[in-house]
This record gives sequence, C-alpha cells and structure tokens, in this order.
Amino acid sequence: CITPPDAMFGSLARIMYVRSHARLYRVSSLIGRFSTSTASNTVPNPFDPSLRRPAADPNANYEFLSDPREKTKISKPAVVKAWTKGVPIERKAHEQIFNIASMPFIHSHVAVMPDVHYGKGATIGTVLPTIKAIIPAAVGVDIGCGMCAVRTSLTSSQLPDSLKALRSLVEERIPHGRTNRGRRGVDRGSWRGEISDEVSNLWDQNLRSGFNKIIAKHSKLSKANSIEHFGTLGTGNHFIELCLDEEERVWLMLHSGSRGIGNRIGTYFIEKAKLDMKKHNRSLPDVDLAYLTEGTDHFADYVEGVEWAQKYAKLNRELMMNAFISSVRAAPGIPEFTARLEAVDCHHNYVSREHHFGKDCIVTRKGAVKAAKGSMGIIPGSMGERSFIVRGKGNADSFTSCSHGAGRLMSRTAAKKKFTVSDHVKATKGVECRQDSSVIDETPMAYKNIDDVMNAQSDLVEIVHTLKQIMCVKG
Repeated sequence: CITPPDAMFGSLARIMYVRSHARLYRVSSLIGRFSTSTASNTVPNPFDPSLRRPAADPNANYEFLSDPREKTKISKPAVVKAWTKGVPIERKAHEQIFNIASMPFIHSHVAVMPDVHYGKGATIGTVLPTIKAIIPAAVGVDIGCGMCAVRTSLTSSQLPDSLKALRSLVEERIPHGRTNRGRRGVDRGSWRGEISDEVSNLWDQNLRSGFNKIIAKHSKLSKANSIEHFGTLGTGNHFIELCLDEEERVWLMLHSGSRGIGNRIGTYFIEKAKLDMKKHNRSLPDVDLAYLTEGTDHFADYVEGVEWAQKYAKLNRELMMNAFISSVRAAPGIPEFTARLEAVDCHHNYVSREHHFGKDCIVTRKGAVKAAKGSMGIIPGSMGERSFIVRGKGNADSFTSCSHGAGRLMSRTAAKKKFTVSDHVKATKGVECRQDSSVIDETPMAYKNIDDVMNAQSDLVEIVHTLKQIMCVKG
C-alpha cells in the first residue's frame, strides 16, 4: 500500500543502522498512526535499502534508486541518480520520481536532490532534462521562485538587543500573507493603496510590454494579480530573514517567486497540457504529467510565459530586498551601513535550455538550484536552523544542480496535527519571529535535518558561508 504523505512521518522513535551493498545506511524508524484503504499498520521504510543501490564508481556520492512500482505500471526502464544518502524518501515520492523518469522524452536520467519530497506532478527536489517537451506541472505554479541574499557591513555587536521593532518595520513595508481570498485591493498580501513610483517604474521598464503580449493571446491571465503583487512576499514557506554568518557579519536574505501571476500562468498551461493529452488520446501514469511538445503553439506560449514569470520573480526579490535594506536603515539603534558587499540571487523553480550528455535539452529544476562550477547559490534551512551560501562544483551527473533547501519531512497538515505552539517556541528560541498557531506548518521539525542534506551533496557544492537566522518574517 502507499502511505499518505500526511502520515509518512509520525513520531520519531529511534535510529538504527542497516548494512546493504557493503554500505552503512542510517535508518530512522518513523512510526505513527495512519489509515489507508487496506488498513495497513506498517509504515514503508523511507530508507529502504532494497530501493537504493550504490553507484559503480566508488567515488560517486549519488546512489541509484530502484523502481518501487508494480511491474505492470512500468512503461519503460528509468534511470534515477539520487543524492540521498542518509536522508529519507517517502514511498509516495519514490513512486512519483519513477512516474516522471519513465516519460519517453527524459534525457539520460533524472537527478534527485537530498531535499526531495512529494509534490504536484513531480517531486520537489528533482532535476528533469527533457528533449522537445516540457511538463508544466513539473515546473509548478510558483515559477521563478528563488532566493536573494546580501551581506552588509554591519556586525552582530551593532544590532539592538531586541529585533522586534525591525521585524515590525519589515512587516509594515513589505506586504505578506494573504487575506480576503487574495482579491485585488483588499488582500493584505498585495498593494492595497497607491503603488509606489519604484514599483511602477520597474514594472513599466521591464515587464509591462511582455505582459501585454501574453494577455493579448491568453486574456484569462489578465485577471491575475500582477503589478499588485510586484514587490510582495506571498505565503507558505516564503520568508524574509536577518542572519549572522560565521564571522558575526549581518546578512539580509529572502525567499519568494512570481506571486499571483506566476501561479495563474502555471495553472493555466497545466490545464492546456491536459487538454492536449485528451485531444491526442495519450495515456499517462499521472494526469499531472501532461506535457507540451515543442513546435506547438501552446509550447511556445508557455515558454514565453515562463520566461516572463522568471524575470518577474527576480525583479520581485530585488524590490523586496531594497525595502528590506531601507527598513534596516530606518530601524532604531542601527548605525549607518553599506549593503551588498556580497550578493547572491538564484531561482530554484525554473526552466532553462542547456547542454548535457551530448545533447541540447530543456532542464526543469523543480526545487533545485543551478550549481555550475563557480556559480553561487543559496540553500536555506528551516526558520530555526542554519542556511548556506554555496559555490557550485559543476557536477555533471546532477546536471550541475544542488538542493534548494532542507526539504519537508512531513506535510503542512501533518505538522499542524503533530506540533504545538510550545514546540514551535522551543524550536525557534533566539529567533525574533512569529510564534503562534498560524506558522506551525513551518516549524523547524517539519523539515529534514539540514546537516544531513548538506552532507549528502558534498560533491555538488562547497559551503562558502554559514548563516544563522536571528529574525524571520513569514508569509
């Protein structure tokens, strides 16, 4: 039976070790109450050694995953290389990986990152190289979601004892969250009054003409929040953080994407792809694996929309970082400082045309960061853990990629059922942040251990800076 993701990780009972293929795998016995259609009482082992085998190259850090699906459901053999040693993979995610890896247009293999977990259409934390086809649901609805971080000249000794006033300023200046079902003009997560000149000018100079071109062909997209969300944070795991590095230097970091308009573009073309599948009578292992074929109008229009949304997402982070810096400058007790002594910005939900293993292909990184040799990236931990500024090593087997974070250990619903506000307060001790029931789904215990995740991808990136959060604003 397949265990529901909400129930995959009940209460942590013990850690044991098993030997398989002459390697030692750490196994967590994760035992919890759950129900399935067969009323099974056994939780599939997220470290199951029968579904993992080491690479032939003893120097390789990845392992091969074995197909867990019933033989009758396997359309073609699939190759999956996974940087998952010492980290769990839920059974449902494991099956989902092979559903997508067996698609006929996958090039070479699928690369799985250590933060992998179940998602819509494709697992989050996967890298999908495709030839002349693209799966909109694999890209997802937060197109261009990513990270931005800057180092300032400030040090910890120059910060006030309490960061509550700064958090209030940031929350006041950067719209975040969602109310009133996201309706224009009333949602607190959007601009409700007059839009500033900075936002308007950046929109006019970089995005307006492209948006008009898209909605001229697809008028339904005009109804989405576009400029109203430009320079706003969003909800869920999106955040704004003040951090200290290993030398007690102050960094500003944030996580967000293409907001309402990116969601609308993603959702719209996911449905277009599904309609195309019905039209051509194509069967799929999962309806969310509906794809668009290069050379068709929908493919071209989707790529145009994705590229525009990715540009929107990057500029959205730029606007918020400007607002964050100005908030720090305005906060009481903080002296003058220089910002952007170091700066990093990276997408982790996006599409790119690249060349790998002898062919030009379309690379979809769903919850993965490009880690080409020398390129800089950001791998955030949960709101009570550490984050990392990293430099890519250009590992070819991973399609020069790395993880985008720690990765969820359990669903939001499961986290809300399992943890209390008291648990969350203890886990975020020392961090100026919200500590109420509305953020329980983002509590640190809902995520994988960031140290395990980093150890599993030591051949993909090197750590340049280690950051510890001391203030966090959640959407």
